[in-house]
Amino acid sequence: MNTLKRYFLIDAGVTFLNHGSFGATPAPVFRAYQNWQRELERQPVEFLGRRYSELMAGARQSLATYLGTRADNVVYVTNVTLAVNIVARSLKLGPGDEVLATDHEYGACDRVWRFLARKQGFTYINQPVPLPLTTEAAFVECLWQRITPRTRLIFLSHITSPTAAILPVGEVCRRARRDGILTLVDGAHAPGQIPLDLEVVGADFYGANLHKWLCAPKGAGFLYARPEVQDLLEPLIVSWGYEAETPGASRFVDYHEYQGTRDIAAFLSVPEAIRFQQTHDWDAVRRACHDLACQAEHYIRELCGQPSLYCNDSWFGQMVSVRLPDEIAPDSLKTGLYEEFRIEVPIIKWNNLKLIRVSFQGYNSYRDVNYLLKALRQVL
Repeated sequence: MNTLKRYFLIDAGVTFLNHGSFGATPAPVFRAYQNWQRELERQPVEFLGRRYSELMAGARQSLATYLGTRADNVVYVTNVTLAVNIVARSLKLGPGDEVLATDHEYGACDRVWRFLARKQGFTYINQPVPLPLTTEAAFVECLWQRITPRTRLIFLSHITSPTAAILPVGEVCRRARRDGILTLVDGAHAPGQIPLDLEVVGADFYGANLHKWLCAPKGAGFLYARPEVQDLLEPLIVSWGYEAETPGASRFVDYHEYQGTRDIAAFLSVPEAIRFQQTHDWDAVRRACHDLACQAEHYIRELCGQPSLYCNDSWFGQMVSVRLPDEIAPDSLKTGLYEEFRIEVPIIKWNNLKLIRVSFQGYNSYRDVNYLLKALRQVL
């Protein structure tokens, strides 16, 4: 796996253990991205005026095949926060309605729901999910303790941001469908980190980032919607796709794909990101990165004398969170690790716990784990 390091543009002087925040794009994918930008600038009218629909359709088909769904069920968006806003602002939620989530959700998306709840009068509930995570059945039952006849939507991360846990979203979606409840999955960390088949997951709506674990350029994400619920979604940005003069086969795509003049190079580079991972046996890369995460989790817990957040390693993938001693000052620790050791790793405050979240990608090695442990022994 060390051979992959040469493909990435990461500063060689930094031990980069934070792929989870913004990802990193391999040089071949980044070249494809820049080539698309040059192609646009060579003849902007040709590119955006005549070729736009064809180019986007091709990129969307490549993505849909990768995700196990039809091209008419996905649209490109810049990030998952935008995808969540599209769904949240489209649903006619009001007084008496409830949206149920866990207390492990990403802060930006929590803010979307809290903002709209205050504005529209519905209730946003973050159900506490205790640690350590034990079984999928226990997780689902914990979530269902807060289901009521007023629950309109379940909002759930596929892989949580603060705790790096892979949640059983498929089982949640199946049970929610049975109970007549809509589901929206935040898949920010899923594509590229775990195998993903959207038809198997069964969510009504699924938003994700592609710039993280798929290693596409920044500004590439998607929104998926089942055909049966696509008409519930209104365009967040109203443009030429609304009342389209030449409608496409999918009103969902018409409404949400074209948002005025913008750089679509990141979207068009996604097929190259998919090819890069397929070419480099990404299943093996994932396994190697998971092994690194297991090693890091074990030795950091041993160093800090803290219990695991998980009952076994099936709950996390290439990213893992470990509890730190309560007396740690998170900001000081993060600054010290970077300024003294040039280690880029997030230190998180979550639910009165202090966590270190370590991410591993194809450019990392056991040397990075050992260097992090060496630094932690000096600063803790």
